[in-house]
Amino acid sequence: MKADNMSILSNILTFFIIFLLNSSSSSSNAAVQDFCVGDLTGPENPAGYPCKNISKVTANDFYFPDFLTPHITYLPKFNASATLGFTPYFPGVNGLGLSLVYFAIEVGSFVPSHTHPRANEVIVMIEGSIIAGFISSNNKAYYKTLQKGDVFIFPQGLLHFEVNVGNITAKILAAFEGSSPGIQGTIMSLTGNDLPSDVVEKVSLIFDKDMVKKFKAMFGGTN
Repeated sequence: MKADNMSILSNILTFFIIFLLNSSSSSSNAAVQDFCVGDLTGPENPAGYPCKNISKVTANDFYFPDFLTPHITYLPKFNASATLGFTPYFPGVNGLGLSLVYFAIEVGSFVPSHTHPRANEVIVMIEGSIIAGFISSNNKAYYKTLQKGDVFIFPQGLLHFEVNVGNITAKILAAFEGSSPGIQGTIMSLTGNDLPSDVVEKVSLIFDKDMVKKFKAMFGGTN
């Protein structure tokens, strides 16, 4: 890896350490014991997963190899992929009030508008260029063009998006002040369900029925 890339990554890691250490979100489990590695066989609740038996906890619970390589095709319809560092994929973050995501957006593609109802988010550009922005509750848009090394914040619960406006794959590291921030996509939430198409057409204001059915087919909705 080139020296400038190492410097960028070093600065990114320093930033994230400061951000996460100052996060005000933490579960009661983490407050009264050293950690609470998630037992993924148990039920999830607002505080996270129940704690794994301490005798079964290993260093691997706190370790995520090759994080900066997308592990899943997160949004195949939009040419974006990601590595998710939430509790179901990274049990060691359970109860610590933090999580990470690395994602890559191909040239000309985007991550559509969505929200994280349970956490603030901060992103750092590792490579490429994007337009990143959010829309406040009074419908004001806040957006910037980001380049390598730039940082942008998405406040909790607000609609936000990323669009690749560069000529290379955009690579982004995101941190959340919660181990399970949740995600709700605007179009995906409206159409990826069993709500009747004529109802979606009415409540969305912008769809005709043919378009509704197209999106339902895309996101696994019915009716």
